Amino acid sequence: MEIKLSLSLPRDEISIPVVRRICTQSLKVLGVSQECIDDVELALTEACANVLLHAQAEDEYEVSVGVDNEVAVIEVSDRGGGLDATFESVFDPERATRPTPDGTAPENVPEQGRGIFLMRALMDRVQFHRVEGPHRGTRVHLEKALVWEESAPGAQLSRARRTTGPWGTARPPKAADEPV
Repeated sequence: MEIKLSLSLPRDEISIPVVRRICTQSLKVLGVSQECIDDVELALTEACANVLLHAQAEDEYEVSVGVDNEVAVIEVSDRGGGLDATFESVFDPERATRPTPDGTAPENVPEQGRGIFLMRALMDRVQFHRVEGPHRGTRVHLEKALVWEESAPGAQLSRARRTTGPWGTARPPKAADEPV
């Protein structure tokens, strides 16, 4: 199973609950656990709120969501000024100050950067990419391993493995170390 959706929205406050509801309702319909949905919902809200702070007023932003049997991948892309060098250490995982054990930001992190710590505490993988070119901006990449409710439609779809491709062609056999 693989589900993808993509939204292109105006940089407006009303777009955040729209994105959040579309994403969370999709996960609910598939039968993802409520705790997992709550984590995704809050991290997505933080990523979209950053667009309102940093993108140009007239710009649109894009949200792409992909869900498969194991993970939800969400990307939020804007056309703002790109990553600010003063916050480079917050965005760069090699130089980043880590959240405290309870997932909160250390005391010395400015208020405006705390959403990044929240995203990192809630999601399994968080990356920030500078987008270069004529439409500079930032792309936030979020990943969350999915936890399914018992007898969830998504979990049932994940068990229904196809032995042929979409047009009836045989799939290559899986390697011994490749997950089923």
